[in-house]
Amino acid sequence: MTRTVYYTATTLNGYVADPEHSLAWLFAVDAQGAPDIGPFMNTAGVFVEGSSTYEWVLREENLLAEPAKWQQFYGTRPTYVFTSRSLPIPEGADVRFVNGPVKPVLTHIRAAAGELDVWVVGGGDLAGQFLDAGALDAIVINVAPAALRAGAPLLPRDIGPDKLSLRSALQHGQFAQLTYEVSK
Repeated sequence: MTRTVYYTATTLNGYVADPEHSLAWLFAVDAQGAPDIGPFMNTAGVFVEGSSTYEWVLREENLLAEPAKWQQFYGTRPTYVFTSRSLPIPEGADVRFVNGPVKPVLTHIRAAAGELDVWVVGGGDLAGQFLDAGALDAIVINVAPAALRAGAPLLPRDIGPDKLSLRSALQHGQFAQLTYEVSK
């Protein structure tokens, strides 16, 4: 059964990106022993992200000039980008732009995932929109030993403890990986 999972990294104080939408803080953390994203990637049939995340990846990995790298990261899986702007697409990438709320496109996103999961890559507000729509099944948070004064919040919503059940807490090098199931 297709599940929708918000898998991300965050600072100790709950930011997924700095005020300039950069993840440079994350790549400054010692990656030795960090969570291996490979097994998780193998469960994802489709990626969903906001425009800030999409633009950061394009810029950081120089994907418009080096479109072959897209396949290394995303393979042939479709990527849905929620945006109100016109954005470029790397040559050969299956990118589908969505403008508006999550709920009307859930059927299309789940169909694109097939039997695999939907990975909500980021940001936190988009993950919150999936939560608001009753479409988020799990949250996997990799907490890094870093803090930011401001930035993009992990999940800008009020969520009571009755909505989340801790399923696991693991140490991966300098990271604490917390997995929560979301109650419907």
